[in-house]
Amino acid sequence: MKEGEIRERAFAMPFTSPAFPPGPYRFINREFLIITYRSDPDKLQAVVPEPLLLEEPVVKYEFIRMPDSTGFGDYTESGQVIPVSYKGRKGGYTHCMFLNDHPPIAGGRELWGFPKKLANPTLHDEIDTLVGTLDYGPVRVATGTMGYKHRNADLRAVQAALEAPNFLLKIIPHVDGTPRICELVEYYLEDIDIKGAWTGPAALSLSPHALAPVAELPVLEVLSAVHIICDVTLGLGKVAYDYLR
Repeated sequence: MKEGEIRERAFAMPFTSPAFPPGPYRFINREFLIITYRSDPDKLQAVVPEPLLLEEPVVKYEFIRMPDSTGFGDYTESGQVIPVSYKGRKGGYTHCMFLNDHPPIAGGRELWGFPKKLANPTLHDEIDTLVGTLDYGPVRVATGTMGYKHRNADLRAVQAALEAPNFLLKIIPHVDGTPRICELVEYYLEDIDIKGAWTGPAALSLSPHALAPVAELPVLEVLSAVHIICDVTLGLGKVAYDYLR
């Protein structure tokens, strides 16, 4: 195998059978349950990286079903997003993510820097309730519930939220264990087609876990919840800030 062939074909690990295909990545009937809650401002300040600015002491806890994802298949994801701003633009910083499918774990970490770990989240309807759960091994660490489609949500507000910039802290280590890449990455959802969005009463419970520490950002008050079904394309990112430069 020639050096030029390696350069031409290399885009992901392992070289001979990459864990994920090249993008773009389209998601059909992607379903969100997003519960927004007030949390401890000191705890939030401690995890939001500069140069991002904390907007308010609020966290968005997300459960996401992805039944039809280009290259990634059928999987579910759960995690926390913190509202922030960067150079005057409001968006969200993804603090942690847990999912049950290897290709999007590998692709998400290697391409964008998504903070993904293997766990077992679910999102499903239970009679009159939308239920999201996150289990890390046998331990339940998150449970979110919302009344099923109680009221239509403001589609313009939902569209604006989905179109906002998203920020990630991407870290790729060198062979000696030091960071070779340490960047703030910015990305967007594209070609958004909202098929429905609803609000309703909601509750969220987070339990302590050593390796899935979602409860470190405690729930002080549930503020709102939204249930969204849409088609989206996950756009490739750009480097917003290089910590090693």
